[in-house]
Parts: sequence; structure tokens; C-alpha cells
Amino acid sequence: MRFFFKSSVVLLLLFTQITFSQKIQTKLPDTISHWEKKNIVGLDISQIAFMNWNAGGNSSVSGLLKGNFVRKYTTDNVRWVNELIFKYGVNKQDGVELRKTDDAFQLNSTFGYRHDTISNWYHSAKFNFNTQFTNGYSYPNTDKAISKPFAPAYIFLGIGAEYSNKEKKINVYISPLTQKTTLVLAQELANQGAFGVNKAIYDENGNLINKGKKSRTELGFLVSSGYKKEVFKNIIVENRLNLYSDYINKFGNIEVDWQMQFDLVVNKYVRANIGAHLIYDDDIKAKEEINNVQVTVGPKVQLKQMLGIGIIYNFI
Repeated sequence: MRFFFKSSVVLLLLFTQITFSQKIQTKLPDTISHWEKKNIVGLDISQIAFMNWNAGGNSSVSGLLKGNFVRKYTTDNVRWVNELIFKYGVNKQDGVELRKTDDAFQLNSTFGYRHDTISNWYHSAKFNFNTQFTNGYSYPNTDKAISKPFAPAYIFLGIGAEYSNKEKKINVYISPLTQKTTLVLAQELANQGAFGVNKAIYDENGNLINKGKKSRTELGFLVSSGYKKEVFKNIIVENRLNLYSDYINKFGNIEVDWQMQFDLVVNKYVRANIGAHLIYDDDIKAKEEINNVQVTVGPKVQLKQMLGIGIIYNFI
């Protein structure tokens, strides 16, 4: 009888354990998320100081705050990538007012669907929005802003096809049908016809007849590519290129937005970066100081080069 009782207890415990394990195995697939998250915040600081330095020079300090937040949803046939990027940098030199060195706010979202898991091509829709946080100036002139928050702001919305290869770390998006909307919500800049909007109309005495338009809509062709990979140990290269041409206004005149950056990883929290950002847009007219007067000239290639070292923090 005692043997039977002990055997019953052992069998009961064994049955309970098997049942519990089966429940865990049954619920385990439900706990797997199709979402992938990435949150990165960084701060780059550079400083130089002089004291009784015979060769001369101005002391200065610069800071750049940046963030990159990604939410990616993937299944066998669906790929939805959302990305928020922001950058804001300032520089202070002896005898010179605080000046902005970088200013960007960008939101990207791409949704893609493929028929089978063999193909790397997706039927895709893409949304892009970018603007800035504060006023921009053509230094040393700080009386007239040449840009402001939402002046400009750009919105791209289109459909097309995207090639995504995880092994080669490359994405190429091609859209034959993309709408570009340019917003210039600062009326004084809209009256000037800044960033391609229709400028204000004045009579011969300088009286305002019609205000400048605050928006402009175009329809064109967009090619966008991205590449990010560790090319050598602790050296990561990232390349982003956007090419856009409007069908109606000067088709073949290509707007270029190209960014390339090298990240040199020191450790988990410290890294150096070298990068460049090139922009060419026929609708953006450059500003120059001629005889202490700000003059609008033709479009020019915009080029920005960055070199910094700082700390980054990854969190979920």
C-alpha cells in the first residue's frame, strides 16, 4: 500500500511537470514579438582653449545632441520600418555670439509587402517628413532669419518598390509616383518666395497685393538608398542617398540629399564619427553678405563636414 501511495505521488508530480511544460511551450510562441526597437541618444563635445598662445587662436566649445529611434515590425511577408532622427548643435567662440551648427528633425516610415519569402523585393509605400527646431541665419547677419521651424518643412509621400537585403545590409527604394510638399509657414519668408513657393505680389509703390503662398506641391520620381555595415572591426559606415526629380517643373533637374558617416567604435559608450552631408536643391537660393547687405543669389551646392567624439547610450 505504501509503495502504491509513493508511486501515485511520483506519477502525479511527473504529470504536473509535463502539463506545466506543455503550457509553457504552448504559450511561448505568443510571447515572441515581431517588433524590433532601437533607441540611441548621443552627445558630442569638442573644446579648444588658449592662454598666452604665441601662435594665436580663439577659444571655442561645441556641442551636438543627437538621437535615433527605430521601431521595426517584420513578419514573413510584411516589413514596416519607422525612424525618428533629431540633431541639434551649437558653437561658442570668444567674442562671437552663440551659433547653431546643426539642426534637424526627421521622421521616416516605410511599409512593404512581398508575396513570398524568397524575394527581396517589396511593394512599398514611403512617408518622409523633415524640418528644423530653431531659426537659421547667414552669419554674421542675425537680424534676418533665412529659415525657421516649418519654414521649410518637406513632406514626401509615395508608392513604389523596395529592395531589402539583410545579408548585404542594403535597401533601395524606387518610386515613380511621389508627392513632395514644401511648407513655408513663416509669412515673411513665403513673401520672398523662399524654397520655391510663389512669392508675394506688390504694386509699383511697394504695397502688398497678394501674399506669398505658404506651400508648394510637386509630383515626381524618387530614388532612395541606404547602406549600413561594419566594414572593418569597430568601423561602421552608413550611407544615405535621396534623388528626386519633379515631372512638371524642370524634369531631369535632380535634387540631391546625400549623407555618409563613419563611426569608429571605442567601446559600448564612446565612439568617434566622421561624416559629410551634401544637398543640392534648385529651389533653395543661397544668401550672401555684399556691402553689409544680405543678397539672394542662385542655388549652390550645400556641403557640411562633421568630425566629433562623444558618448552614446542605447536603451530599450
